[in-house]
Amino acid sequence: LITNCSDKKSKTKTPEIESKKSSKLKVIFDSDANNELDDQHALAYLLLNGDTFKVDAVTVNATYNGVDIQGHYEEALRILKLCNLANEVPLLKGANGNFNSIIEDWDPNSYDGKEGVDYLIKATKREPIVIIAVGKLTNIALALKKDPTFAQRTKIVWLGSNYPEPGEYNQDNDTIAMNYVLNSSIPFEMVTVRYGKPSGTDAVKVTKKEINEKMPGIGPKAIETVIGRHGGEFDNFGDYSVSLFEYIDYHGDPPSRPLFDMVAVAILKDKTWGEIRSIPAPILINNKWEERPDNPRKITIWENFKKEELLEDFYKTLLNPIPVSN
Repeated sequence: LITNCSDKKSKTKTPEIESKKSSKLKVIFDSDANNELDDQHALAYLLLNGDTFKVDAVTVNATYNGVDIQGHYEEALRILKLCNLANEVPLLKGANGNFNSIIEDWDPNSYDGKEGVDYLIKATKREPIVIIAVGKLTNIALALKKDPTFAQRTKIVWLGSNYPEPGEYNQDNDTIAMNYVLNSSIPFEMVTVRYGKPSGTDAVKVTKKEINEKMPGIGPKAIETVIGRHGGEFDNFGDYSVSLFEYIDYHGDPPSRPLFDMVAVAILKDKTWGEIRSIPAPILINNKWEERPDNPRKITIWENFKKEELLEDFYKTLLNPIPVSN
């Protein structure tokens, strides 16, 4: 199933990575926060880069590794509390199910994900905001479904896909939502994953040894102690990071784990940390990417990331945190 949005030309400026009006980029972070551990590191990195970003809100959606929407909400809340921003940055629930099931009996006044999706629509009417999406694209597709003019008011930076190869977790959680977004006119930047390849965010890996050496005790001291996802009490993100890495599988030689989602935040901070190219928007049919060379709709592909510079800035940020405003 491939569903199309209207492709009206926008008269409204979409947010730029480097704004001439402000030195800070205003963003919404859309996450499946309880999936594994990269979402939490991306969110902490974002929240503690207050000299670069303003964070309007955090929205969550549910993917199949992270239980239901409540679990994703609770994990995002833990990170907000560890950064002392739970009372400053709104946290809203988006879609629990997938796009196709939600629109089957579509009622724009009552639907799965309404709180988060309606917020996306409302917030982008107030001012230009970039949406960093690091989970499935269900919330974005629903916003386009409810209000096609949403495409004229924002830009999506999405961590997802092994393009030009098939597969990838965020993509496979809601392929129909992804195709819906690709068939819309919304400005769209794809931060590629590419499992096992040096050109994607999969290459931005850390070892357990590195985390155990660099992360303990760093980040702001939390006003409120947080009970972790796997138990234990924490008053800083660094110690919670060490705990998360205790409960994860490792791959490769040396055994390591990618911080996929953190890269989507980093390239908005410094676009030289990755390479970009523009392509006609492809489409995924039967788990195979089909190129559409005559498609006038273009998207941006991010690849070939500077791992060492990215990770160096991540650790530096946690050592010298500057909390964001909204």
